Amino acid sequence: MNKFLSVLIILLSIISCKNEVKESIDVSEIDVNVSVDRFDQKFYTTTAETLPELKKEFPFLFPEQNPDSIWLNRMHDEGELILFHEAQRVFGDFETEKKQIETLFKHIKYYHPTFQSPKIITLITDLDYRNKVLYSQDYLFISLDMYLGRNDEIYKDFPMYLAHNYDKSQLTVDIAFAIGNAYFSPQKNRQFVDLIINEGKKMYQLDCYLPAVSDAQKMGYNKENLDWAQTNELYVWQYFVENKLLYSTDSDLYSRFIFEAPFSKFYIDIDKESPGRIGVWLGWQIVRSYMKNNDVTLQQLLQTNAEEIFKNSKYKPKK
Repeated sequence: MNKFLSVLIILLSIISCKNEVKESIDVSEIDVNVSVDRFDQKFYTTTAETLPELKKEFPFLFPEQNPDSIWLNRMHDEGELILFHEAQRVFGDFETEKKQIETLFKHIKYYHPTFQSPKIITLITDLDYRNKVLYSQDYLFISLDMYLGRNDEIYKDFPMYLAHNYDKSQLTVDIAFAIGNAYFSPQKNRQFVDLIINEGKKMYQLDCYLPAVSDAQKMGYNKENLDWAQTNELYVWQYFVENKLLYSTDSDLYSRFIFEAPFSKFYIDIDKESPGRIGVWLGWQIVRSYMKNNDVTLQQLLQTNAEEIFKNSKYKPKK
């Protein structure tokens, strides 16, 4: 009887998914299957004799136009082997990450009942930082060599604001973000307020999918970045309003306040003190305010246009 009631509560929650993200969401009865295929381990321990068998198992990872010599060279490439062995040291049997991903998948299914767990395939991609996590309906590809630790010597040529997130603690955030994009359709309006609220929607998805993860981690900020954003929220808002940026369609605003960067570009003396992507942070606070003040599900939020969200958010920046 207790089990029946638990299931009923979950089903009712899926239907309602009301406006506040609750850390006490019970996902224990939600069934997901987390399947991890360690392609990285199989590839770098393959021989010329066993390569055909591996290609047969993973045909989508071996373009037909590439001769076997390319793959055999990669298997013995010194740089790639260093990345592979470092990934084995950092991730071990991947069981800790698998449990974290299972919890994430349960939360995603809570909000999107038709969600089906993709098959996870771990890779070494020779530091392909643009494609750390790739998601399709059936597969989730993870580049383990992009999560070896923010202070790892391997990332010495990367700027610190990027390398900060090349840590396995950031893995579930990147997975949640990649899967969340599949449920997100950006509005076509190009006003700055539309852009930051679109980004705020994506961040609110992370609130739902990862309720126990800190705001700093979701933003990819360190503590100092987060403190700055919280302390200066009112000032940033006033700057946007006073400089008439909210309804501007200036394409430079994206690179100044939304795109990943070492700092945001106000073009005043506080620039280097600010974290990058401050527009994303502010859009997130507007969306949070909207969800707090309106009886709306996550699915409804994702379909609501930015203008309506902004007008009905009752947003007041914290002083």
